[in-house]
Amino acid sequence: MYIFLQQYWWLVVSLLGAILVFLLFVQGGNSLLFCLGKTEEHRKMMVNSTGRKWEFTFTTLVTFGGAFFASFPLFYSTSFGGAYWLWMIILFSFVLQAVSYEFQSKAGNLLGRKTYQTFLVINGVVGPLLLGGAVATFFTGSDFYINKGNMADTIMPVISHWGNGWHGLDALTNIWNVILGLAVFFLARVLGALYFINNIADKELTDKCRRAVRNNTIMFLVFFLSFVIRTLVSDGFAVNPDTQEIYMQSFKYFTNFIEMPIVLVLFLIGVALVLFGIGKTLLKKTFDKGIWFTGIGTVLTVLSLLLVAGYNNTAYYPSYTDLQSSLTLANSCSSEFTLKTMAYVSILVPFVIAYIFYAWRSIDRHKITEKEMDEGGHSY
Repeated sequence: MYIFLQQYWWLVVSLLGAILVFLLFVQGGNSLLFCLGKTEEHRKMMVNSTGRKWEFTFTTLVTFGGAFFASFPLFYSTSFGGAYWLWMIILFSFVLQAVSYEFQSKAGNLLGRKTYQTFLVINGVVGPLLLGGAVATFFTGSDFYINKGNMADTIMPVISHWGNGWHGLDALTNIWNVILGLAVFFLARVLGALYFINNIADKELTDKCRRAVRNNTIMFLVFFLSFVIRTLVSDGFAVNPDTQEIYMQSFKYFTNFIEMPIVLVLFLIGVALVLFGIGKTLLKKTFDKGIWFTGIGTVLTVLSLLLVAGYNNTAYYPSYTDLQSSLTLANSCSSEFTLKTMAYVSILVPFVIAYIFYAWRSIDRHKITEKEMDEGGHSY
């Protein structure tokens, strides 16, 4: 039962992470603000399009962190406590986003609308790039070591220590972390452009969005395929199920896909949906539903990669400083009682998702138009 709960909560955390990557279309759209919005009216429509969804992204980010903390507290204390500069910059960029949406149209705005729009662009670049880099460490490893014997130390009961003074920023010195970060960044821009096509009724702007989809898709595929191919052919961090010893195994993540065919099928379906949504948007000028195909495909693809990182006796948060300090589902999870209690609470998740779906449809019932922006009412 305990093993089942560990795997169940890794599935929940992975699903939240996958949904978060999809919702980064808000950040991706904001990063395109000055690239596509050459007039103030166009920028206003773009800001209002993403502004009606930014709470979903921020809430999912917080929920993702909370679920990780509750189910795998040792990861939370190691990564969030050790790599805090990386996470603090990510969170600060999201705070910039919230401040920008709330104050750019307020009376007496001293900084000016364009300054706050620049804050949105900063979040649109920094958020996806660093989140992608952080997720990449699940496959490349981080510089930390753990000594659970320190729990008995009444003066300094700290069991996890970061191995350098960069505290997370060192992740950006690994080229493969940067490559996945860039892949997530360009994917977010693709999703953002697809969402504008679906949500804004302005031919000039949506034509620009289709060109943005094409250009950013090329960059996304280059970086994503590079990372995936490298990951599949590289050594992975395996766990001996009997002794819990961590060791390096050739083609570990490729083996995980082969030994978990359901996950492989989900991955292939996800990739196919991503490409279908993009392809049909580019080939059929009247097609505006690409965000849903590509969005669902993104969720399935990211979910599959995260499952491969944690399932099938794999260390999901490896340490290249001390291999035996690597975190696994077994050595980093909460107690069985905690996981079981939270499992009952998680039954409410489908109802929350249903509410989000209902609220989303209500908000997007009508496309955003230039006329709507000129008529006043609530707008960012």
